[in-house]
Amino acid sequence: MITVDALRNWGADVKDGLARCMNSEPFYLRMVGMVEADTNYENCGRALEAGDLKAAFEAAHALKGVLGNLALTPMFEPASELTEALRAQNGADYAAIYARLGSARESFLALFK
Repeated sequence: MITVDALRNWGADVKDGLARCMNSEPFYLRMVGMVEADTNYENCGRALEAGDLKAAFEAAHALKGVLGNLALTPMFEPASELTEALRAQNGADYAAIYARLGSARESFLALFK
């Protein structure tokens, strides 16, 4: 079971995340737990593979919002970078940014084990 301490040690801004959740630890942890089932990460990856930058942007943007609201900083930062690169369609190495997001996601998911 995930804990506030585990999230803090992982790098989440728990104080900010709790504040956004009315300082309710059970509510915050319930919301954090829902990130595990969010399909936007996979949707973004599929869209990138298909070359559909619009769909990739939409998925990355949605994921960024969730991660930002929960102050899950290690995932929020690459999600934000990916979102902005896709918004600008500046030819950035989207796959490399997505891979960094994936690494952060894997370390996040490990907190649930």
